[in-house]
Amino acid sequence: MSSIKKAIFPIAGLGTRFLPATKSIPKEMLIVLDRPVIEWAVIEASKAGIEEMIFVISSNKNSVIEHFDRSEILENALKKKKKIDQIGLVQSQNQLGSFSFVIQDEPKGLGHAVWCARKFIGTNENFAVILPDDIILSKIPAIKQLMRVHLKTNGGSVLGLESVPKKEVSKYGVIKIKKRYENYFSISNLVEKPMYSQAPSNLTVVGRYLLNSKVFNYLSLQKKGYGNEIQLTDSLVQLTDKPGLYGIEFNGKRFDCGSKFGFIEANINFGLNDGDIKSNLKGMLRKL
Repeated sequence: MSSIKKAIFPIAGLGTRFLPATKSIPKEMLIVLDRPVIEWAVIEASKAGIEEMIFVISSNKNSVIEHFDRSEILENALKKKKKIDQIGLVQSQNQLGSFSFVIQDEPKGLGHAVWCARKFIGTNENFAVILPDDIILSKIPAIKQLMRVHLKTNGGSVLGLESVPKKEVSKYGVIKIKKRYENYFSISNLVEKPMYSQAPSNLTVVGRYLLNSKVFNYLSLQKKGYGNEIQLTDSLVQLTDKPGLYGIEFNGKRFDCGSKFGFIEANINFGLNDGDIKSNLKGMLRKL
């Protein structure tokens, strides 16, 4: 049984790669299959036993708040039309956990976004950070796989990892391996977006983290790193002391829904995982 009950979702970004769609719609509200991207991330957290969802948002993302709020008007309309099955669908969002919201007044980096939620996290408390842009299709929720390593390591902080071709390491935070275990690694250092020749490995950090509140000690210094932003990667080095910092290459398919191709790829794969449309979708793809 995991003691991790809180997850921070940094969603204050502008989503410029999806303009003009994101001119008025938050990128987290773009639909994969039949749900917005942000809901898939919250479902993952809820299935892993996380109860408190903490959104770090910008002031123009009210539609995210509304999506997870109850809509009695819609429920009553569905009752009158006797669409009982659909009532359950629109009630399900606010039953995924409790929701808290904090405003990030200006984009200063992922580290700053996480720091904005510090008041929701207790002293020496472990918590999750989930980046909804990285949507993961897996049998066991990806964040749950990190929780298992957290328990194995007596409370170590854990990062979700993905191996990439060495030429692509400059797009990611990259770990330096201290020791290899059965299905995870201990980490001695991290480098944010290193040049190919300076990368300590080809294992990169993707959007799943289990962290200890000690990271806020560093983030509170507001030190700027790569890109003149406050990087979360820079704070993670503070967690290498006992119980330590670890990483796991989780089982599952990750799709970068911050990119057009990744978004389309996610829709196709989630469609192929859906019993109602799977066969029709396969037929359509064969015709291409």
